[in-house]
Amino acid sequence: MLTLATQKVIFIVMIRQETEIKNRLSKEIGFQIHKFGSRNKFALVYPNVYKVGMSNLGIHIIYEMLNARSDTSCERFFLPEAVMLKQIERSRESLLSYETQMPLSKFQMIGFAISFEMDYFNVLKILELGKINLIASERNEFDPIVIAGGPCATFNPAPLAMFIDAFVIGEAEVILPPLIEKFYSAKSDGLSRQEVLKKLSEVPGVYVPSIDSQKKISRQWLRDLNDHPAHSVIITDDTEFNMYLIETARGCGRHCRFCMAGYCFRKPRNRSLKVLASEVEAAKKFGKKIGLMGAAISDYPQINELCKIIRNADLKMSVASFRADSVTNELVDSLVAGGLKTLTIAPEAGSDKIRAVINKGINEDHIFKTVELGISAGVKNFKLYFMIGLPFETIDDVDAIVDLSNRLKNFIESQSIISKLTLSINPFIPKPFTPFQWSPMADKKYLDEAIKKIRDGLKRKNVEIISESFKESFVQAILARGDRNLSEVLLRSHLNGGIKNFRQALKELQIDADYYLYRERSENEIFAWDFLDMGFSKKYLYSEYLKAKNFQSTQQCFENCKRCGVC
Repeated sequence: MLTLATQKVIFIVMIRQETEIKNRLSKEIGFQIHKFGSRNKFALVYPNVYKVGMSNLGIHIIYEMLNARSDTSCERFFLPEAVMLKQIERSRESLLSYETQMPLSKFQMIGFAISFEMDYFNVLKILELGKINLIASERNEFDPIVIAGGPCATFNPAPLAMFIDAFVIGEAEVILPPLIEKFYSAKSDGLSRQEVLKKLSEVPGVYVPSIDSQKKISRQWLRDLNDHPAHSVIITDDTEFNMYLIETARGCGRHCRFCMAGYCFRKPRNRSLKVLASEVEAAKKFGKKIGLMGAAISDYPQINELCKIIRNADLKMSVASFRADSVTNELVDSLVAGGLKTLTIAPEAGSDKIRAVINKGINEDHIFKTVELGISAGVKNFKLYFMIGLPFETIDDVDAIVDLSNRLKNFIESQSIISKLTLSINPFIPKPFTPFQWSPMADKKYLDEAIKKIRDGLKRKNVEIISESFKESFVQAILARGDRNLSEVLLRSHLNGGIKNFRQALKELQIDADYYLYRERSENEIFAWDFLDMGFSKKYLYSEYLKAKNFQSTQQCFENCKRCGVC
């Protein structure tokens, strides 16, 4: 029995949480609230704070798709901000939905959209705040079914297998409709929890850890993007970049060997210019900058025409990324007209050798040409993305980053402009379903030496250098290629206070971090994700690994290509 004082604290925190949510809703356009009891309730959870979650286009896509059904009410949940999080933890008040301020435990199904390994810790925190049993096998007939999708769920669900009832392997537009139908049918038939999960496991692209131990699960993907336009659905200023998002394309055919998205989201697909034009037209009334989303916006076949459509609509624009070898004058001019202050390029490596290893497909001429286009358009600030610790890299290749950056800085200054050059330097992290899934990660001693070499080599040039925490990179690398043993580690670290206790949890459970980080895997090693079928063979990936060892390139995707098997 709760004391009166405790009940009072819970009530106060509940009011504060409701007030914070309602304040945010009052600034939104496009959210949906359905009549109580008229629809089945689906909790859509992004395991990070609101500002980050609402910047994720996938959340908008799923929200619109589920609420378009006559039988489903989809409501959003996010990780509370730091102050509110502490208040909820101390009071033991339940986490509430945005649309109707309903506790998470009252929903029939909970769906996590997981994009980053570091958010695994937030998945457990949200389940705990929502009063949901963390362990899937210990949930009873009254508990919600917990599912997870997104890039992390698609390429390696093993580290979360202890906590998730079912995983969506592939793209939501294809899998969620039959999954929801199967769920409602099973519930209406009065089936038990385990029987419901058995029914869900029959849906192509759905992996149920408690059932599908020997089953091959094939990734499901959308063949025609025009059937499902993707754009911002809920309009709010409270996002990372405050833009109206439009997805131009999905997947990438460039074959960069480090990039999971380039393999797990094949085949590369483009939306028609007609569909994108209609989405731009629909965005006009909001007056927001258009954020074009895709793996490489400059690869869109009609990028110049799309830029003109946006500018003719009197809208500004920005892009998620572009390629130095396909960027155009029209694109750069449109970005500058949209307020672009810093032009970002991703050489990834400083030497031709390592760019061949990773199959980046660009050379120094492309990089200098892109900088020249930026200068001509009036850009004064430039940012370069590099990785260190790439496969087959030596310290000479790190020197090449310094050399390239120095020459770029000299070139910019030779144009008689006062400019700023920033380098973002991050450790390479091997990912599943890439040719580098066999590769070791570089150790901390090498990474420290490499970053010091870069800082020392560019100190006199007044080049800004930023880098993410190496400690976080090691945690991400362990989780990326983790197996089911990592579920125990995640649980232990969560119970002991979260990510800061991850290393300690590994030690307590006598799990060797080096086993996940620093081994070069043998060709025939069985991986925790081998039961998933992305549409291409492991043999194909290994052939790409051997080509990387020999500094050989692979041509990008082309029509009627039969190399990898996806098409």
